[in-house]
Amino acid sequence: MQVTPTHGGSTAKGVEAGQPETVSALDGTPSRPERGSSKNLQTTLANPIHCQGIALHSGVTVDLVLSPAPADTGVRFQRSDIEGSPSFPALYDHIVDTRLSTVVGCPTDPSLRVATIEHLMAALNACEIDNILVTVSGPELPVLDGASDAFAFLIRCAGRKTLDKPRQVIEILRNVRVEGENGAFAELRPAQRGLSLAISLSFPAQAIGNQRYAIQLDERRFMEELAFCRTFVNRKDIEYLQSIGLARGGSLDTAVVVDGENILNPAGLKIEREFARHKLLDAIGDLYCAGHRMQAGFIGHKSGHALNNRLLRAVFSDAANWRFVPTGSSRAVPKALRARVAA
Repeated sequence: MQVTPTHGGSTAKGVEAGQPETVSALDGTPSRPERGSSKNLQTTLANPIHCQGIALHSGVTVDLVLSPAPADTGVRFQRSDIEGSPSFPALYDHIVDTRLSTVVGCPTDPSLRVATIEHLMAALNACEIDNILVTVSGPELPVLDGASDAFAFLIRCAGRKTLDKPRQVIEILRNVRVEGENGAFAELRPAQRGLSLAISLSFPAQAIGNQRYAIQLDERRFMEELAFCRTFVNRKDIEYLQSIGLARGGSLDTAVVVDGENILNPAGLKIEREFARHKLLDAIGDLYCAGHRMQAGFIGHKSGHALNNRLLRAVFSDAANWRFVPTGSSRAVPKALRARVAA
């Protein structure tokens, strides 16, 4: 992965393998994470920041710019390589594919999409960035470290700015559950505070086996326990994907590769239960496609991007499932959310 300075801006050094070597705020202003900001107010980035990286499936180098956005914008993705630089919101009803990653786009135009957004979305959720414009020069985000650590590093280098507008949180009011094959399910439950998550998985590969992990989400715990946990794949699946022209940008630096009871990465795992931790990271990113942070408890068993998106669609299919706390948001949100606010 290569990250390049832009417009002579200030640079910051990555401290771990897989983090950007250099990044720069586009206006040349050194930034630090904002401290002591109110939890009740919306946030954005203090400065725009740019990097380059390799796209996971195409293997091409793409440019990524994270830019500040006004209050009530939410998370928006923009394609700079398409005429007019169209943009679209990172909302559950704009998720157009969940087979290999979470893909956001325009439901009526298949050419307008951005794939593999979940790791960036997880970092934005954990770092409490409410409003941001994500501009990318192709149909995929760069894979960077195969996790969220590099994206969180970019966010911290850009800095966080508090806006003069109340933050809205989605409170889940009753249990909502969706089920998949072989006992898989994903569920959201009411909670007293914040977002708690628990996940269990079961894989036939002995190197993975049965694993569980749980966390109460906050930025510190996310960075210490989840952010660096990489995506994982079976060796035979890599061979198939590459045979059909995909996974050209993957490597042992960006994914844990499993072959039966063996882990093929020379350095092995970064931490115990890295597989379950990464699944939690994915869920944190997928749930941020609700459009706001959540007050809820998430439980998943053998769940993935498809079930996570189905879960959000189930939540917002019934206005009795949720509410805003506090009320009064003017942000443009999906039809189900608008109906609830108007009720």
